[in-house]
Amino acid sequence: MLRAGIVGLPNVGKSTLFNAVTRTRKAEAANYPFCTIDPNVGIVTVPDARLQALQAVAKTNVVIPAAIEFVDIAGLVKGASTGEGLGNKFLTHIREVDAIVQVVRCFEDEDVHHVSSTVDPVRDIEVINTELILADLDSVKKRRERLAKEVKRGDKDAAAEDAVLAKLEPVLDQGTPALLADLTDNERELAKPLFLLSNKPTIFACNVKEGDLATADSNPHVMKVREYVKAHLACEAVVISAQIESDLVDLEPDEAQAFLQELGVSESGLGSLIRATYHLLGLRTYFTAGEKEVRAWTIHAGDTAPKAAGVIHSDFERGFIKAETVAYDDLVACGSVAAARDKGLYRMEGKEYVVKDGDVLLFKFNV
Repeated sequence: MLRAGIVGLPNVGKSTLFNAVTRTRKAEAANYPFCTIDPNVGIVTVPDARLQALQAVAKTNVVIPAAIEFVDIAGLVKGASTGEGLGNKFLTHIREVDAIVQVVRCFEDEDVHHVSSTVDPVRDIEVINTELILADLDSVKKRRERLAKEVKRGDKDAAAEDAVLAKLEPVLDQGTPALLADLTDNERELAKPLFLLSNKPTIFACNVKEGDLATADSNPHVMKVREYVKAHLACEAVVISAQIESDLVDLEPDEAQAFLQELGVSESGLGSLIRATYHLLGLRTYFTAGEKEVRAWTIHAGDTAPKAAGVIHSDFERGFIKAETVAYDDLVACGSVAAARDKGLYRMEGKEYVVKDGDVLLFKFNV
């Protein structure tokens, strides 16, 4: 299962958000730096309204959503790349995740301490990114030093890797994340073993106060973050209120919806964040739907039908024959598989078929 790490400065709402995302109280949320030392890990289901529509078509009581793993990582501070604030340990935790959710404080509150004493989300983003880039620059330089002898001996693999690192080093030295370096897919593959921190896909979560969620689009802090990450990092920013999410954890669904309506919003922002993170990881969903259950299965964008079948069981991939396929929109519009088949919307696909997000599949196999 792919992992998304929640990172940011201390006291920006990371642990509160983690507790809300995972619907637990596993992470300590306190008003002082480094209340989280060891990372907390939780499995998070991906909200998907399509499941309910398929449930009605399949007439089943069992619905199983897709899931991803979230990791709550302790707050980083300026100097983390050189060990400040247990930085080396925390950077290692980030190195182990597949994508980053960077929580940015976009609210003023004198009762909640900020490590820099003032609220400036763009400055905070730059602090975090600078530490990730500096740690990467150090990793690249050390790796090139180790490769030098092998390159001199004429080792072609070492020379190919060093050539990629030679392209990355000046990019990092200029303060640009490795993710934005102009590398080919093959070059990125060669750089993978370094697990560069600034090479991880990132989404920014603008954490606002409870009363500001409904008007977040006009929040000056949120506006600055959106402009900055779009212009400088080619990333997306979503708005959440960690405190609201925390309050919603203990409420029944109808109570939670009534609470949100009182605040003037239809969704808390958590669902958007989870879905955005899921896609950030390059994940897509296909469905199986029958009387026993409706289930969302997770694949990578670009996976073929046999690969998708293998997510259910390796025998399905090994003995793959064909996939009976119908698009979600077509199935729901028709109301049944039989009606979709009558309209010519239900089709057979072979081994080369690239599964699309939302496909409803039934695999035929023989082992």
